[in-house]
Amino acid sequence: MMHLAFLLLIIFTDGSSSQKVCSYQDVVEYLNFTGDNSVFKMTRPVLDHKRPTVVQLDIILFALLAVIEKTQTFVPFIWVIMKWNNERISWDPAQFCGITQISIPKEMLWKPDLFIYEMTQKDESPQNPYMYVSYDGTVSSEEEMKVVSTCEMDVHKFPFDIQRCNISIGSAVHCVDEIRVFPFSNSSRATQFSREVIRTQGEWEFLQLTITSQNFTTDDRQWEYLIYTFTMKRRPLLHVTNFLLPILFFLILDLASFFIEDRRGEKLGFKVTILLAISVLLLILNDILPSMSNKTPLIATYCIVIFALMLLSLLETILVTYFMEKDCASKETLRLRENKQDTFVTEEKRETCCLSSCKASDGEKHPELLPMVQEVNNSVQARESDTLLLISGQVKELQNTLNLHLIWRQDGGKSGLLATRINRAFFIFYITTVSLFLTLIFIAWTT
Repeated sequence: MMHLAFLLLIIFTDGSSSQKVCSYQDVVEYLNFTGDNSVFKMTRPVLDHKRPTVVQLDIILFALLAVIEKTQTFVPFIWVIMKWNNERISWDPAQFCGITQISIPKEMLWKPDLFIYEMTQKDESPQNPYMYVSYDGTVSSEEEMKVVSTCEMDVHKFPFDIQRCNISIGSAVHCVDEIRVFPFSNSSRATQFSREVIRTQGEWEFLQLTITSQNFTTDDRQWEYLIYTFTMKRRPLLHVTNFLLPILFFLILDLASFFIEDRRGEKLGFKVTILLAISVLLLILNDILPSMSNKTPLIATYCIVIFALMLLSLLETILVTYFMEKDCASKETLRLRENKQDTFVTEEKRETCCLSSCKASDGEKHPELLPMVQEVNNSVQARESDTLLLISGQVKELQNTLNLHLIWRQDGGKSGLLATRINRAFFIFYITTVSLFLTLIFIAWTT
């Protein structure tokens, strides 16, 4: 019995003493990273130079920082994950207590020379100083990057536009025979991951991330690169409320100005004020849109056409005002002529009365030379002569008044009638043109 207990004690003692304690440093020393590790970082990590290094790449969108149309700049914040195989690295996890991967500084190993073709500024975001190495030689590197890149934008449908910006990643030195670049995730999976982790989008709504692979040849060598296409849709509410609606309201005010009396100067001043307000909004639009564009932006067409219609409305108001002023001048001339004619008739009546009085006084100078019958006849003839002269003067006055009215109808009345017809015809034209234009521009924006 004592021999059995002693045997069990020996077995348990040997078991506990055989347990091994391992550390990451043991793996590092085994791989000879602490010594001269130039073999790990000087050349491409393959045992046969004819075998290409396969790099698996994955990009996840974390934030849309800026999309600047004026400078054609696209600024995303992305996560870049790279994986490749280093054929010079391997160990048996069973010899190191099951350790399957370690993290080491990036400076200790060779890394693919991948870069972004569209990048215009150096990345200044903090870098991850470590990368993971697995027991089978798989090396994983993760980086967070703020990419300031150029992007050719189509602002034809601004602010209801959809932009597509590319980030192309490839090797700067190694061709296809040396480095092959493949996406780690497909387009749908990358889009799903980006939607899950994205934190800020601002004015834009992220729609899709598409991955394509392309090659190009130069100097009889072929290079391979991946294109990540970010599709974004603008949220137009800000531009609609701050720009499109005010211009539409100004257009409605210009339409309402047709109900202002044309004879008053307020209508002309009102239209000029509206034109000045539209000019200020056009200056704001000039600061938003790029200087060069393949197509004229619809919002520029929207503003220019409305500005042209308001300018045409102002010119029509000036023309109608001119005809109205001409009509008023004709009426004033007619009034002055009537006053002058009344003065002439009054003076003529006064001369007639004076003439009758003179005749009566001439008959009274020699009453003794005329018989009584002659005096009676002269008195009757004088009264009849006064009556005829009075009737003749009234007929002449009436004839002159009719002539003046006839002249006014041919001259002044014609101007007023022409102004009324022009105003009515232009109002119908204005309403029709505005309705048709707004319908067409809405269809062009939404299709």
